[in-house]
Amino acid sequence: MNLKLSAIAAAALLGTLASAHAQWQPNKPITIIVPWAAGGSTDQVTRVTAAELEKHLNQKIVVLNQPGASGSVGTKNALEAPKDGYTWAAGGAKDLGTYRVLGMVDTGAKDWNLYINVAHIAVVGVNADAPYKTMTELLEAMKARPGAIPVATAGVNSSGHAAIEAIARATGTSYKHVTYDGGNPAVIATVSGETQVTTQLAAEQTDMIRAKRIRPLAVVGDKSLEIEGYGTIPPLSQFIPGFKDPINYFGIFVPPGVPADVTRTLDRIWATEMVKSDALRKYAAGRGAMFAPMAGEEAQRAVFPAIQAYAWTQQAAGKAKVSPDTVGIPKP
Repeated sequence: MNLKLSAIAAAALLGTLASAHAQWQPNKPITIIVPWAAGGSTDQVTRVTAAELEKHLNQKIVVLNQPGASGSVGTKNALEAPKDGYTWAAGGAKDLGTYRVLGMVDTGAKDWNLYINVAHIAVVGVNADAPYKTMTELLEAMKARPGAIPVATAGVNSSGHAAIEAIARATGTSYKHVTYDGGNPAVIATVSGETQVTTQLAAEQTDMIRAKRIRPLAVVGDKSLEIEGYGTIPPLSQFIPGFKDPINYFGIFVPPGVPADVTRTLDRIWATEMVKSDALRKYAAGRGAMFAPMAGEEAQRAVFPAIQAYAWTQQAAGKAKVSPDTVGIPKP
């Protein structure tokens, strides 16, 4: 009798363990909402990541562009979608982490399950016919003509805006902010001469840099960047001594409240498959990005410095609607 009960108990335990480690098998297409226009850095890397995920989930993934209000519209739609695990968001973790501070969406990065794919790096690029040949010349012009030089970005809370705000704060300069629905439109506006400068991400500028339609002046950070087919772009710290800018990580964001087997399955895929993705590595190498797959607490720790820096930059500029320290973002 005891042996029989032991066998039943063992079978039950095995069943529980099998259930705990079960692979999620989606039975309909998954939607990833990209809250920016097509062609930008988020759109590019999300499509590469979606194609990789389809191999492991055996299900179609639809990438849906929903630009508007600096990424907050699409992100809010993903947050408010049914909690069945079939609607995710994508973007920069910095954006996700500062929506609440800017009064856009009542959410923060710690609310979501983060699946990071790459880190994108901002570059100061100018129209090929612009008079600025070096970063020094551009900074001198910004000082001489406060608020006059037009800078194209994907809007408040975008990576491009974070970059130009960091520059303005470090140098005591100002600029004319011209906003678009995504990084790609901002870059195209600079190429066409509609604006003179863009501080959007390298991934959005590389094609135009190689084509010599945009002249890159500096990487917004303290390390140079090698662009295939172009060469080396110097760091902004070469022109502004001591300048640093936290790394901005991008990825897939699964909203809170979805079934646990969804996130368990994605955790496994990121740990065993995405970390060796040749497609993602090739994308990063060709677009001036950093290959950086990670998830869980590791991802949360990695993304926080950029969230913290940008939140307090916005607070200092008087643009924050909610003080960062009241929503778990202490002053650095």
